Amino acid sequence: MSGASGVDLARFGSALILKPSSLGDIVLTLPAVSCIKRAFPHLQLRWLCNEEWMPLLEGNSHLAGVIPFPRSRFRGPLALPALVRWVCQFNRMPREKPEIALDFQGLLRSALLGVLRGAQPVMGLSDAREGANFFHKHVVKLKSETHAADRYLELARELGAVVDEEALDWPLPQGVSPAGEIPDDFILLHPYSRGEGKSLEREALQALCDSLAPNIVILAGRVSDPPSITGSHVRSLLNETSIAQLIWLLRRARVIVSVDSGPMHIAAALQPARTLGIHTWSDPRFVGPYDRRALVWKAGRIAHREDFSDAEAASASSFAASNARRLADTVLQIATS
Repeated sequence: MSGASGVDLARFGSALILKPSSLGDIVLTLPAVSCIKRAFPHLQLRWLCNEEWMPLLEGNSHLAGVIPFPRSRFRGPLALPALVRWVCQFNRMPREKPEIALDFQGLLRSALLGVLRGAQPVMGLSDAREGANFFHKHVVKLKSETHAADRYLELARELGAVVDEEALDWPLPQGVSPAGEIPDDFILLHPYSRGEGKSLEREALQALCDSLAPNIVILAGRVSDPPSITGSHVRSLLNETSIAQLIWLLRRARVIVSVDSGPMHIAAALQPARTLGIHTWSDPRFVGPYDRRALVWKAGRIAHREDFSDAEAASASSFAASNARRLADTVLQIATS
């Protein structure tokens, strides 16, 4: 059965999923890949993934395998020979021919990796950058503004997969318990992001923790200089958890409050009705927690991501200590619901 693109996945033996990074984008690609596998159960799917994000795909029953992409090795004066050696290994890795490459990443290097693999064809999205579409034999036309997860789901639709947005599959691993004793009942705060201007300042984080007392609060995530947050009800696991351990915590938290980041998307996939994302300058309509059951703080208001106006979504306002009390009240309402 051919999809709208004219590509008939029934005639392919395998598909290479090109989505090596980053954490949040890999999570948002999971439902599209699940839809493709359900529609074409014979198709052997292998996911090319940066080594540091591979724990996200551990135990994924839709995949025949995960191909590590050691991007960190391709730096410095020895980068070219290291890349050549890896490409030779890449071409010898298992596949069932014919093989198609699905470029969810949409960058020049991901498109080239599909070509170097020898996949025929390489298929991508119309919003690909860096000239990647030049290497895409089939290009899926996207609307100008849409959520990242919807972009990936559109590729699945184009291939003939049925997408039920009310029953999406997010096959994330169970995770691993962090070291030490973890309380049964806790609120998880993930206050830091690699994106500039997204993280909480110390004063705002302290105010939020104070407003949530006496509930147990666990701080998780990574930051170069962890602040000292006071309060006997606060336990800091900053810089102390792996991806697998973070997933374990996100599965068990009573409520998750996270700035716009990859862990926010994991939280929304696992516990959408108990996730509250904080957006400063980013537009939650397009990069916020996907499930409508999740809530978002933006421009001083708490709502579902699709409920913000153009003006609110375009605003750039930091989360200040003065916002903590109202957000904490919402968190506690979620916790008791």
